[in-house]
Amino acid sequence: MLTPAFDLSQDPDFLTIAIRVPYSRVAEFDVYFEGVDFKFYAKPYFLRLTLPGRIVENGNEQGSYDADKGIFTIRLPKETPGQHFEGLNMITALLAPRKSRTAKPLVEEIGTSEVSEEVVEDDDEEFDWEIEQIPYEESSESALNPQCHYGFGNLRSGVVQRLQDELSDVIDIKDPDFTPAAERRQKRLAAELAKFDPDHYLADFFEDEAVEQVLKYNPWWMDTYSKMIASLGKSEEQEDHAALVSFSEEEKYQLRKFVSKSYLLDKRAHRQVYYSLIDILLAYCYETRVSEGEKNVESAWNIRKLSPTLCWFETWTNVHEILVSFGRRVLCYPLYRHFKLVMKAYRDTIKILQLGKSAVLKCLLDIHKIFQEDDPAYILNDLYISDYCVWIQKAKSKKLAALAETLKEVSLTKAQLGLELEELEEAALLVQEEETASQAAPSLSRQQTVCSGSEASDSEESDSTASSGTGDSDSEQEELLDFQPETDGSLRGPFLEESTAPLIDGGWACRSWALQGCSGERGGPPASSRAPGAPGPLIEELGERLQSSLQVSERKGAAAADHSHVQEGGSQQTPSS
Repeated sequence: MLTPAFDLSQDPDFLTIAIRVPYSRVAEFDVYFEGVDFKFYAKPYFLRLTLPGRIVENGNEQGSYDADKGIFTIRLPKETPGQHFEGLNMITALLAPRKSRTAKPLVEEIGTSEVSEEVVEDDDEEFDWEIEQIPYEESSESALNPQCHYGFGNLRSGVVQRLQDELSDVIDIKDPDFTPAAERRQKRLAAELAKFDPDHYLADFFEDEAVEQVLKYNPWWMDTYSKMIASLGKSEEQEDHAALVSFSEEEKYQLRKFVSKSYLLDKRAHRQVYYSLIDILLAYCYETRVSEGEKNVESAWNIRKLSPTLCWFETWTNVHEILVSFGRRVLCYPLYRHFKLVMKAYRDTIKILQLGKSAVLKCLLDIHKIFQEDDPAYILNDLYISDYCVWIQKAKSKKLAALAETLKEVSLTKAQLGLELEELEEAALLVQEEETASQAAPSLSRQQTVCSGSEASDSEESDSTASSGTGDSDSEQEELLDFQPETDGSLRGPFLEESTAPLIDGGWACRSWALQGCSGERGGPPASSRAPGAPGPLIEELGERLQSSLQVSERKGAAAADHSHVQEGGSQQTPSS
């Protein structure tokens, strides 16, 4: 028998069931409904549903068949008009037989009556003394310790030991079957500290254009959440919000393939299931946002890497430690490592939980599809996601609402992550300020040097203009005297005969420093790099030329009249004191 595709909807008085049965024998079909039971048969299709509310046969029921689409549409009256049926889109739960909803007790005595009857019947038989005996072997202490548990509700053990080759690329923990939960956590924290890269974090912190673009993306639950908020002001009931989340045909096909079953969970395991659900949803929200809804080859890696539940088989005791571990892993492993993404995924998870189990189931189905298409990650579906998809359909909406409120009350800061983020950011900002200041200082000194150089060039132009007015001379000494500034009263004719050293302390030194500043601007050594009082290249060149000219004049035996002419020229150019 084939289970057909079907869809349920409701209005205040009727429950509508649309059943798609292509290529069936329309002339032979059977419909049965009473209370919460509904059965439909049209060869080769068979559908049995356990409805969340009671229906009644009162003559108002209706049925129709669309031959083009191959869809039976059956409208059944509700036993209590106006009653709202919760969970009509939880297909796996509806397909479950009614008797499977009653869980067996955790401890029961098996075969009590049969054993007592057999004992009475076999009372006269002789005892078999030839029964096989096995020598007693003392077990070691390690063998007595049970294996560590993991998986959905910590119901699995020994799986990784059998599938070590397949799971080595999926999980980070090496030997979970014999690693207690406390040791798993210690190893996980050490691995996160070793993986944290300050350079990568600071790069995303200062250059966050891509992160800001990702933060602007609106996943599918944002519009649905806005509709739910808009409907809160109306007189609608809380259960109506489940109708805001719709499932595609592919998702309905996924739900039909699951096998409905009950889970025997104690109080601790039940709480663990809810905590791990938060951890998985946080990783899914991050992946959906950074990929902007377009799944890629890294999607499965992102989800399982950011969820310690999936890659370390981590167990939790409170909501805050879940958020801290998620924040640490976001800043250690994926491409975008920014604290804003941690808080955005945190707020997205709250919205999904507030939307109810329909939204949670839609997220889990998407995760199931991602893992199913990834070769090594499909094992995580068997360990966690498939069971979550079945379990969430029977979970209570009030539990999810309380979980959302608990998560909303939790706060997270950078200091709580234990990665010294605030100190790292403060040090980086100080370095950035120092670099900015060091870049601004040379530009300011260059501007001052350019100004002093321009003033010196202006004085040179005025000096050359004044000296050209005294008359032209053919001797090299007159040319040198013509290049002297007017404001320098220490450079006189007799002084030239004695020494050229005062050129360093006079106006030539000032002019040379200005010229050195200009040359430093073009790539030469800056003026500040030379020792104070040391002669510059221009001064040395002028001194050499002056000495050579004096030696030439002495060898030729110049007349005293020429020497006096030089002195007169120097006295004319130099203002009297």
